[in-house]
Amino acid sequence: MMVGSGEDDHAVGGPARHIPVLLDEVISALSPGQRETIVDGTFGAGGYTRAILATGANVIAIDRDPDAISAGRELEEKSAGRLRLVHAPFSNLDAHASQVDGVVLDIGVSSMQLDQAERGFSFRADGPLDMRMAQAGLSAADVVNRFKSGDLARIFGFLGEERHAGRIARMIERRRAERPFERTRDLAEAIADLVGRNPKDKIHPATRVFQALRIYVNDELGELARALFAAEQALKPGGRLVVVTFHSLEDRIVKRFIADRSSTVAGSRYLPETQTKSITFKKAGSAVSPTERETEANPRARSAKLRAAIRTGASARAPDFSIFGLPKLPEIRPAGER
Repeated sequence: MMVGSGEDDHAVGGPARHIPVLLDEVISALSPGQRETIVDGTFGAGGYTRAILATGANVIAIDRDPDAISAGRELEEKSAGRLRLVHAPFSNLDAHASQVDGVVLDIGVSSMQLDQAERGFSFRADGPLDMRMAQAGLSAADVVNRFKSGDLARIFGFLGEERHAGRIARMIERRRAERPFERTRDLAEAIADLVGRNPKDKIHPATRVFQALRIYVNDELGELARALFAAEQALKPGGRLVVVTFHSLEDRIVKRFIADRSSTVAGSRYLPETQTKSITFKKAGSAVSPTERETEANPRARSAKLRAAIRTGASARAPDFSIFGLPKLPEIRPAGER
């Protein structure tokens, strides 16, 4: 179970408390039945999984964070065989499940990850500049200390929607020549010193940069796009796809996927084509946002949005990333190969 994509609510406050977002709405959209099989593609702390198990359905729960899988073993043991945990990225969910009745994806960063300073996701507590959900591969420190300022500016500008992206990138390039960035608070304070902070601002000046780094390091937008294609392969006719997003970039990907797959004309305004395609999903209602009562109880829910679709009996289409209109970002390479 994930909390919001931004840093604004957890960067400077107390520890993140695990509260499943849009839980009732997710269960309603999934409509799990006795002995049906649901894939929880973002297990996290298990909020959705527990609720799905309570309906009598079986769950295949996936997470690429080994800590999340380890923490869920006790629940798996108590499930009497109705829960199977899988350590893998959710973009590969079709390799672990087929002909399932539902797939739920909750996009963002988990409260477990945020609460562990050593994971480096938040600057609320000082920790290594890491941010890797899978605890492997390129870290945020590698990106900050090795990427060219132009590449950093593109990452901060697009993935963080940071209006000072160029200034921050150039500052990083100058400062790291003297001393590399290795700690979360070091980077956050350097950004705050450069940009300043308006007392009226609700978020810390480093919030958007930290968000951008996390999304980039974990290839979150690419993972989401691949996971949607994987869900198309894994769902049986009538199966339900439910996705909860916390950021406009994520929601746009889900919205465009459902629009494309529920239309007989494939393609996008970027690469239009006239070839008629089969309809593989039917849109299930309009986007759902949290109630005022939920956002008051859980401020992290305020940016959440749920979209759902129902799988048809048509064969899955070939993946087509052009439908998302994503810009080309710097390629992720092993550290030292910039």
